Amino acid sequence: MIRSNAPGLYEWDILLKGTLWPGPVIGKRLANIIKVTAGDGHEIGLHAWDHYSWQAYIDEVEYEQIMIWLNQGSQLLEEITGFSPVASAAPAWKCTDSVLQAKKQFPFKYNSDCRGESLYYPTVNMKIIEQIQIPVTLPTYDEIIGSKGITDQNYNDHLLSLLVPDQLNVLAIHAEVEGIGKAQLFDDFLSQTDAMGVEVLPLGSLLCQNLPVEICKMSKGSLAGREGWISIQEKR
Repeated sequence: MIRSNAPGLYEWDILLKGTLWPGPVIGKRLANIIKVTAGDGHEIGLHAWDHYSWQAYIDEVEYEQIMIWLNQGSQLLEEITGFSPVASAAPAWKCTDSVLQAKKQFPFKYNSDCRGESLYYPTVNMKIIEQIQIPVTLPTYDEIIGSKGITDQNYNDHLLSLLVPDQLNVLAIHAEVEGIGKAQLFDDFLSQTDAMGVEVLPLGSLLCQNLPVEICKMSKGSLAGREGWISIQEKR
């Protein structure tokens, strides 16, 4: 919180929503923005119905409650856009076996619930969950800013240095960071990727490129710069 200047990055009203007072139903307050975004051709996926509760308690929550949350979020997005969300991504990369089993009841083309290195099918009790996971491979802004000499001045250079040709390179961005507080920094990043000949794609397009898909277990792990446990791709 201190290293990344969270209050300045997210502002206090965002930090307190869902903790000290109820958070808004974003899908109702900003339905028009979501609808326009979908109309412009962007993929629309489900992140969470209740981000705080998921992040804080998902490893204690029963399957039935997970299904309720997924249904609430999916139904609202379908009301807004006219179609079911094409994907989902677990808040704070916290995913359990119960979550994986619940998500397979929904028509998600893929999920991005963890950190890892490659496309894969996760397993639960040695059974394959036939929804592809596209893990995030690159660090987020709040994970690395202020550490090891990384500042806004050299952040993009550092991020670009982590891109590996012919491998999966997935960056997670946040509306409150790259979309608001650090919008210019992100715009510069996109300009630099364009100059380098790096093509920025929606994750769903990776499913049409005949990339290898492994079968791996998803497990709990940790990541420098991020508090608590996260889900990680467990390589064989």
